[in-house]
Amino acid sequence: MSTATLLLIGAGSIALLLFFIIYFKMNATVALILISGLTAVVAGIPITDLANLLIGSFSSTVGKLALIIGFGAVFGRILEQSGGAEVLANTMLKTFGEKRAPLALSVASLLFGFPIFFDAGLVVMFPIIFTIARRLNGPVLLYALPAAGAFQVMHGLMPPHPGPVAAAQLAGVNLGMVLIMGMLVSIPTWYLAGYRFTLFWSKKFNVKIPTILGTTDQERELPGKLPSFSTVLALLLLPIALIAGNTISTTLQTNGTIAKTNAIANLLQFLGDTAVALFITTFVALLVLGYFRKVDWAKANSIIDNGFKPVVAIIMVAGVGGMFGGVLRETGIGTALADSLEHLGMPLIVSAYILSLALRVAQGSATVAITTTAGLLGSAVASADISAMQAALIVVAMGAGSFFASHVNDSGFWLVGGFLQVDTATNLKLWTVVSSVISVVSFAFCCLFYVLV
Repeated sequence: MSTATLLLIGAGSIALLLFFIIYFKMNATVALILISGLTAVVAGIPITDLANLLIGSFSSTVGKLALIIGFGAVFGRILEQSGGAEVLANTMLKTFGEKRAPLALSVASLLFGFPIFFDAGLVVMFPIIFTIARRLNGPVLLYALPAAGAFQVMHGLMPPHPGPVAAAQLAGVNLGMVLIMGMLVSIPTWYLAGYRFTLFWSKKFNVKIPTILGTTDQERELPGKLPSFSTVLALLLLPIALIAGNTISTTLQTNGTIAKTNAIANLLQFLGDTAVALFITTFVALLVLGYFRKVDWAKANSIIDNGFKPVVAIIMVAGVGGMFGGVLRETGIGTALADSLEHLGMPLIVSAYILSLALRVAQGSATVAITTTAGLLGSAVASADISAMQAALIVVAMGAGSFFASHVNDSGFWLVGGFLQVDTATNLKLWTVVSSVISVVSFAFCCLFYVLV
């Protein structure tokens, strides 16, 4: 099919999906499966290959994501129902004050977001955020959006997250320089867009405090004396430490500092895989906040069951969001968009951002967007008469474009909406706008520093 035809199919499929969900009030999971199938058929995928494409795209998305969301939710429920989240919230409020609670949560998320991925970071922080919102009887978005914005900044712009790392490798740009330039762009972006703008935008919506992780109005499922602050903090830092071990060892192997066969590095990578790290953390939390406090295993099993049940819908809709994105990739719609933009004669840093942005909007995956863009522009970056800092800023600009307009073909969109328990129309006005503003502001800083250096 021609590029124009593929682009029309892509635009039409997204428009039809939004119509079904927003105006026809169709269940998002059902609508995504239906539109994914229709889009694939219209774009020329044979019926004999349709089931494998849909199921394969769903499975590749939901495989690890289900473990991350599931065990993250169970860990969150353990913190909530043991009183651990309450202890942490009270300590933070006592230290920083009620007025600075959003800033404290956002700064904590910024620090945690360096080694930990966006989705894992959210599921770890949300129980604390919800507890603080209940404690202060305040609007939950006032605390949730600055935290989510901080995680988005770090995940999209900073090594060692997979998108910027892969782009640097494909474009032949020094990873250390990408780290420095990424930090230079990330800090002002976080403050202006990830913190200040989210504070402003949170006041536009009236969202009730979610009950997906339980409430403090119920009798605690893990009764007994409240755990100490140090115990709760140690549990919270455990997945961060494990994932950081994975990140550091992977980076050292990638740049050749240590051998690929190094046994300690390989063990750290296994233990620090996000899903494994959250499983280990959940198991340790069950022991420390349950079994060691004389809570019988029946109550612990109840915690696990009650933690998994509410997030099944989130896992399903995130998986079929990935299915839809997979169809858009497999049918060539994303590639058609990239081809149509590649030769427009724009400055290299603008081309990098626009290409990555277009691919992101077309097919949903930030990693696919940034790696495809790096593959398309890698030779141009290598041959351009620019400094090492400017080359690194081009990679950061690719990262900025790769998370623009998180919407219905992005599993992260459904993750945020699911945990905040908002409908699709609200989430389009909420998280889609926030991710777009962060993207645009970060690109503006990329351009500013590109000129200055």
